[in-house]
Amino acid sequence: AESICLDVLEVDPGNQEALVTLVLALTDQFVDAPAERVRQAQELLPRLDDEYKRLYYAGIVCERIAKAHLRRGTMGSGDLAYHRFREAMDWYEKAEARRPAGNEESILRWNTCARILTRDEHIRPRGEEAISPRSE
Repeated sequence: AESICLDVLEVDPGNQEALVTLVLALTDQFVDAPAERVRQAQELLPRLDDEYKRLYYAGIVCERIAKAHLRRGTMGSGDLAYHRFREAMDWYEKAEARRPAGNEESILRWNTCARILTRDEHIRPRGEEAISPRSE
């Protein structure tokens, strides 16, 4: 997909479908080549014509960075993932304010991030542990 999108963008640099598909193709590679792919995906976002899409896909990028941290499972990955999920949620909130009528994508993505943060006790900011009942 990445190669096809690059070919399309060579001929038509403003092709919105190719830009979105390329952003998604790059985010699929975050586990294997995170820094370079993150940079490339983020550099594409300003080229999106629609403000809603710029905000929404900025959230997608952050959400997928968070999931890549979790898949790698290195020390501190829960803290890194937590902050990226929260950043994604901030982008989705901004996108929600600009969403086209009937478009629920940003709300659904925000809810997905919230569920992940609620369910997984390992995704916490550094120094904050999951709350558990006290035994007396």
